[in-house]
Amino acid sequence: MSTPHDSVVRITVDESDAVAINPGMWGVFFEDINTSADGGLYAELVRNRDFGFIERDAPGWGPLTGWTTKGAVRPSGTPVRVELDGRDAPASITNHGFDGIAVRRGEPLILELGFEVLDGDPTLVVTLHDANGAVLAEGSAADGRLTPSDGCADARLTIAVTDGTVAVSWVSLFPERTWRGDSNGLRSDLGDVIAALRPRFVRFPGGCVAHGLGLDNVYRWKNTIGPVRDRVGDSNLWGYHQSMGLGYFEYFRFCEQLGAEPLPVLAAGVCCQNTPGGQAAFDDEQLAAYIGDIRDLIAWANAPADSRWGAVRAAAGHPEPFGLRYLGIGNEDEQSPAFRSRFGEILAVLRAEHPEITVIGTVGPFPSGSDYETGWAIARELEVPIVDEHSYKAPKWYFQNLDRFDRYDRSGPKVYVGEYGSRGNTMLCALAEAAYMSAMERNGDVVHLASYAPLLAKVGNTQWEPDLVYFDNERVLPSLNYWVQQMHAHAAGDRALPVDVAGAPQWQRRRSARSRFSVRAASGTLTVEDVSTEDASGRRTTPGAAGVQRYQEPVDARGADITHRARVRLDGGQDGFVVAFGDPESDLSYEWHFGTWQEKFLVLGYVADGLYDEWTEPIPFTWPRGHEFDLEIIVRDAGRHIICSIDGEIVHDVQEDPSPEERFSATAIRDAASGRTVVKVVNATDEPVDLVVGWAGGGEPLWMRVTELSAPAEAGRPFEAAPSLPTERVDAGSRTRVAAYSFAVLDLDPEPSR
Repeated sequence: MSTPHDSVVRITVDESDAVAINPGMWGVFFEDINTSADGGLYAELVRNRDFGFIERDAPGWGPLTGWTTKGAVRPSGTPVRVELDGRDAPASITNHGFDGIAVRRGEPLILELGFEVLDGDPTLVVTLHDANGAVLAEGSAADGRLTPSDGCADARLTIAVTDGTVAVSWVSLFPERTWRGDSNGLRSDLGDVIAALRPRFVRFPGGCVAHGLGLDNVYRWKNTIGPVRDRVGDSNLWGYHQSMGLGYFEYFRFCEQLGAEPLPVLAAGVCCQNTPGGQAAFDDEQLAAYIGDIRDLIAWANAPADSRWGAVRAAAGHPEPFGLRYLGIGNEDEQSPAFRSRFGEILAVLRAEHPEITVIGTVGPFPSGSDYETGWAIARELEVPIVDEHSYKAPKWYFQNLDRFDRYDRSGPKVYVGEYGSRGNTMLCALAEAAYMSAMERNGDVVHLASYAPLLAKVGNTQWEPDLVYFDNERVLPSLNYWVQQMHAHAAGDRALPVDVAGAPQWQRRRSARSRFSVRAASGTLTVEDVSTEDASGRRTTPGAAGVQRYQEPVDARGADITHRARVRLDGGQDGFVVAFGDPESDLSYEWHFGTWQEKFLVLGYVADGLYDEWTEPIPFTWPRGHEFDLEIIVRDAGRHIICSIDGEIVHDVQEDPSPEERFSATAIRDAASGRTVVKVVNATDEPVDLVVGWAGGGEPLWMRVTELSAPAEAGRPFEAAPSLPTERVDAGSRTRVAAYSFAVLDLDPEPSR
């Protein structure tokens, strides 16, 4: 809630004390999550084109996943091929693409088949048709091209064989029109929406994808280059298959076309700690071979065309070096002794042999806690040039941490905020990110690089939300968060100018003295007994309920200090259970999660503005099903201090960060190349604000070109038919008004629009 505000906010920009910042700060991070690569950015239209899907990819998957068959059809061999025996009756296989094959009338498609005749004199016919069988295009294996006679959002591709037997090993259907016209290229509209962000770098091929689930699932760049048919696919830890058609060559080429630095991320000699067996490390022999692969990567990217690896790159069509300068080692790794050892050895080799490469390390998965502290200690000890830190938090956290980087050691490693996002696609979330990005820019002497994550998400195929850009087979749906990223990137600079803000509106979160107790489980049999609540009026007890998935206490407790008690048991089920308390109808309540991250952790969190966020660091926690927990929750000072106990032992004792939520902020950027000076204003309050902008020492702009994004705080579901877009206007003089819930970029002294 903002306080009444009738005065003008004065923003004064000081040009005499600038902080140098990296003009290449803003980039993008691409990870194959949410079906982002196959079925997304990678333009291939056939799913499981090499019949390479296996049970490891997902339960029940196999060579014919994505295909339906008719007649005598059988997979065989390794690698797999599919035999179509059409001697006695037609045999066919039909591919349904990635939720259908979207085609446009008159837009050619490139067909590529790999097959062998096994028997007879077969006739092989390829048909593109709709769900009802209406033919859109027809051809033979020799044609290599299909041109649809009509558009269709849900087409299918059928290969039929008669009068003989054929073994099919490869079926590819590619739009002729790809982004920048590349063969084996990218989906054009998704390439455009990424390019419109003007990324200065691209981090790839992923975070968790890079270090994999288990050492045998670590991403191997060598499997992703060379002829597409020779590439080695692998299981994706997000629950599907990676064809590697979008591989390192395509990533580097994409960076080049964008004018962006390539920033590949490699495992640090350990796999993801969330692997069922936990973090594991390469032994000495494996690590030596892996370091050899890293050496080869640098040679492949940077060596001349007449060298061993440069020749491999040249054979793929790129004789000139790519000019690799950054290399990420590790991603969100548990900062264990094994990690410290393996990372340290890799870093030492790169430092000795490739001083031209800037290594980016990692400080764990969270922006605070034990891994974060240990990670920073390791980074300082090893003098890592840049560290990658991540923050997936609710808007409340971002608004309370706009001064976070003000407090960083200027003599230590630089920071790459490689993954951040405010857990939602509402306007309030977008504004929290806008303010945090401005805070990063203001501290450009510390924060060197930054990228939102995840970048892309296919509608109906998400493993993570929120995301920056949603899409289906026909549409691209940028979020409000996307427009914030674009506005920042289009107003980048090389110096941050100090700003004084006078008269800014203040905002204070409404608190409730009401608290209700509830328990829920996603599955299994939940038993809740001996529930009691104690407040200023005395103890109130309600009967428990056995055999339910959700328990809700019918009695309210009110007051600054409240105690909830209960005995809870869960039999069977997955994902543990959640204890909720506080006022669920307010904009701040609390959740205690038993069994997060594959039922491995215990964590206390809050729900602010309808979005859940961890309050405490996850604590390793496992329990046998059927165990009864005696729980006690003490809520003090209306939720500012909470103590949680299990079976009489305190496991959480936390106090709320007293920092105010800065819902109004302003920063200024100067770009020497263009001569632009811009002021960036975030107004995340519910009132419009009048501004007067001037320079320290006197003087005011003659004109301001204002680019403004505004919408109600709760707006921004990514699939809205009419999303809010940035608008532009030119205001005469130094005065302007920014809307409630808005992000505005003010270009000072531009030529007026006529």
